[in-house]
Amino acid sequence: MRGKTMCEEHSHLTTEEERTARRITTTRRSVLAGAIALAGAGLTSGTAHAASSNDPGAAAGQRPPTPEPMVLTGAKLLDPLTGEVAEDAVIVFERGKVALVGGAGAEVAALRSLGKSVRVVDVAGRFVLPGMLDAHVHVSTVANAQRALKSGATTLRSASTSYFQDIGVKALAAYQPQSVPRMVPAGLFVTPNLGDAILSDSALAPLSTRPDGVRDPQDLAYLTGVNIDRGAEAVKTRATERAGLPEQDPRQQVYFHDQLAAIVAAGRRRKTPVLCHSHGEEGCYDAVRAGVSSLEHGTWVNEQTLDLMARKGTFFTPTFSAVVDLAEPAGEYTDPRLVERGREMLPVLQAAVAAAHERGVPIVAGTDTSYTSATLSSIGGEVAYIHQAGVPHLDAIRAATTYAARLFGLDGRAGRLARGYYADAIVVDGDPLSDITALQRLPMVIAGGAVAKDELTT
Repeated sequence: MRGKTMCEEHSHLTTEEERTARRITTTRRSVLAGAIALAGAGLTSGTAHAASSNDPGAAAGQRPPTPEPMVLTGAKLLDPLTGEVAEDAVIVFERGKVALVGGAGAEVAALRSLGKSVRVVDVAGRFVLPGMLDAHVHVSTVANAQRALKSGATTLRSASTSYFQDIGVKALAAYQPQSVPRMVPAGLFVTPNLGDAILSDSALAPLSTRPDGVRDPQDLAYLTGVNIDRGAEAVKTRATERAGLPEQDPRQQVYFHDQLAAIVAAGRRRKTPVLCHSHGEEGCYDAVRAGVSSLEHGTWVNEQTLDLMARKGTFFTPTFSAVVDLAEPAGEYTDPRLVERGREMLPVLQAAVAAAHERGVPIVAGTDTSYTSATLSSIGGEVAYIHQAGVPHLDAIRAATTYAARLFGLDGRAGRLARGYYADAIVVDGDPLSDITALQRLPMVIAGGAVAKDELTT
């Protein structure tokens, strides 16, 4: 059990609202139970068990495919955790995991154990790194997910989508690792005005009666519960208005400490972390005090809040790519008012990141992009912007590998290429320890042991 059900947790609803919420929850359980029973009637006991274990393909009798084993040879393997580079390394991928990391000649033993059905790729002395993790995306289509993957982002953390598409992306990744990155979904944005997103789930209907939007702490906890019930593994909320809308003031506070604390508490009861959008200092301070796991944007964060972040272990996701996009009108933003705003924000954010790094605040890389066809941003570009703010090469690389993996709760699974970790890797043209822009030149991307991009052997 992850905690109380959302109906048990939110008895503040009116009698009629509570009846509605309970009816919806009961209906969902009945439908799920019926689906499992029907699936089990025509399947083996093993498959029926998989259906009851939330395997999305069990009802159709379809298991995720197993990629063919793969061996990379001749690699310069960079371990972001230690900063060490292993020359002429051999990396063996099997069943979506790293099976072996060894020196020159290790492929002979690997090939003997794997048999004939194995792909061997000589990377010819190129750097090989673990696949990168993008900590702030708004990916809602398969095409956008594929663009993210080909840029080297093999794992994404959603910063919300409008209709739970990120939860669908998460399920799809197991079946199409060559096309869709691994996803940590966040579901709906916990924000005052849900707009048409309120149609995403009938359990949200009671919130439509709030004249001032979703602001009451108990309502915020309820909305958080709806997200988690739908499969969110993180919850995205806000402390301030947006920078990308000219009519809004990004320093203006939207949610305050008590409201943010209610969201964090609701997430903690279900072991679900909260990421918080905030540009202005007051909002940043309230968010960190409330206990969010990561501060997103943080443009005007000051020393008081940064010191608190260092003490609490709060992660900082500066999302430089979005600010650069504002300042340089060639991508998603072209309004001259936003260009001026972006040019004001960029040096302030750079100073904030430099100050955060000096204090030991863990910095993670997030693009704040949807990876649409108009997007100029990439996870490798975000790492470069972090480096340009004064973060050394290796720590900038860690922002998209080991630090991000820790934030995502994927320690021991992502962020490195070591035995038992995900078979997620990028082959790099250049040395990222001396030229950080090399992370934007990727002839090969491997995700879950499947080849997502190959300009090396084709």
